[in-house]
Amino acid sequence: MNKGKNLIRLAGVFAVFTIIIYGTSPYGAGQIVKDSSRIRADLIKIDTMAAFGRLEKPPVVFLHDAHTEALAKKNLDCTACHLTEKDQIFPKFKRIKDIDRIAVMNIYHTECIACHGEMKVAREKAGPVECDGCHRAESQYASSRQPMGFDISLHSRHSEAQEKKCERCHHEYDEKEKKLFYAKEKEGTCRYCHKAETKDNVISIRLASHIACINCHSKTLAKKLASGPVTCSGCHDLAAQQKIKKISPIPRMERKQPDIVLIKSAPKDAVMDADMENQNRMKFVPFDHQAHENYNDTCRVCHHETLKPCNQCHALAGTEEGKGVNLENAMHQAGAAESCLGCHETQKGAENCAGCHAPMGKISKRKDDLCQKCHMMPVSETEKVLNSDAENSLAAEMLKSRKSVIGTYPEKDIPEKVVIKHLSKDYEPVDFPHRKIVHALMDKIKNNKLAGYFHSDEGTICKGCHHNSPVSKKPPQCGSCHGKAFDENNPLKPGIIGAYHQQCMGCHQEMGIEKPAGCTDCHKKK
Repeated sequence: MNKGKNLIRLAGVFAVFTIIIYGTSPYGAGQIVKDSSRIRADLIKIDTMAAFGRLEKPPVVFLHDAHTEALAKKNLDCTACHLTEKDQIFPKFKRIKDIDRIAVMNIYHTECIACHGEMKVAREKAGPVECDGCHRAESQYASSRQPMGFDISLHSRHSEAQEKKCERCHHEYDEKEKKLFYAKEKEGTCRYCHKAETKDNVISIRLASHIACINCHSKTLAKKLASGPVTCSGCHDLAAQQKIKKISPIPRMERKQPDIVLIKSAPKDAVMDADMENQNRMKFVPFDHQAHENYNDTCRVCHHETLKPCNQCHALAGTEEGKGVNLENAMHQAGAAESCLGCHETQKGAENCAGCHAPMGKISKRKDDLCQKCHMMPVSETEKVLNSDAENSLAAEMLKSRKSVIGTYPEKDIPEKVVIKHLSKDYEPVDFPHRKIVHALMDKIKNNKLAGYFHSDEGTICKGCHHNSPVSKKPPQCGSCHGKAFDENNPLKPGIIGAYHQQCMGCHQEMGIEKPAGCTDCHKKK
């Protein structure tokens, strides 16, 4: 019976679990390969013997997809290289587990060399049979492997294909019964349990995903049904990833998650004692959970360890479970993608926003009034809602009270142009199209809800250029702060000419605006 046409592409794929991805070993590392045909996504570096001690020879660079294609021509499938266990292809090559150094080495040498030798006898294109043919100090190939993720679009497609039977993928481990079980409505990402490396008998995410995904895909293909890829390049090649169909709009995950929550300093049902009241000096935060689901590709953007509420791990004083990160830092670390502030700061780097925010970030400080944009509930009211079932309804009411500021000043209050004369000695004065630029900036953020909410008033857009002056319809001219010459005692405040060039050219660069390309595009020479 021919098993090969659909399942064959699996052959050898699980060798990835017994090796280290190309580039992590000193052998052949850091090479520059110019031939595009030698840059592949299916590169596997077999250094299994490293688990038993120092390698005697360089590891073997193994082209996985090339081998599966060769086997397919012989109508062979995954079992040509892999054993099966409980109706699943086992990841290790020709064995269930590693016994000892000699046994594992003999399996590779016997099986690989024998297969290559048989093909040579049959006058077919085959791999090497001599030691140096496989164990090369310098690799001829480079890896283009890209990590493969499972975003909410892919999740939705799989959920539909599996008829919403979540138990086919999601499981937990019962320590008492020593078996897997399905915990309904407690589904979380695989990465919560399966970490980067196998530990305490919990297999790595790489091993878990390949066993689960590839076996499922192969069985689906065997039924002659549409399925996902089963080759290395099918998942890990950038071009292949870009061809994966995206769903839009994406149906919301069904896990009884809240629409709106009130972010508090203490978990639900906690007793608000005097010490906690003393620590809780900030107002509670109403949070639109459903809206934020749509802004991200995965729940792990925020729920990075579990799907528990943030305050269960990140307490006011920090806990061991939260790795010592207290609630304030968990929510406000600017460099952390998981934090609220960190995510919002990242959004400022978007092309439509960076023209203003990039230069502002270097010189301006965060204003205290911005805190009130999120922290809306007075501290005096926290105790009565701490254990109230109506707290989420209260949070919803607070969200409705928010005001979004998208517009700016009326047309008549925005100068149409500003004449810049500071280089008029060598050039004609510059007619700066002030109103046109204001309108262009406003047009870029008109649909940006984050900007609408955090831009406090109609004059906020003006602060992109008038960065240190109060919000006003008539802010001070640039020369009010920036002198004609550079002040060496104040190195963060450039002279007027430097200020104009830094601000204008910096904005254009951040926003990807190609013009003006040279001096005379702005300054007409006298």
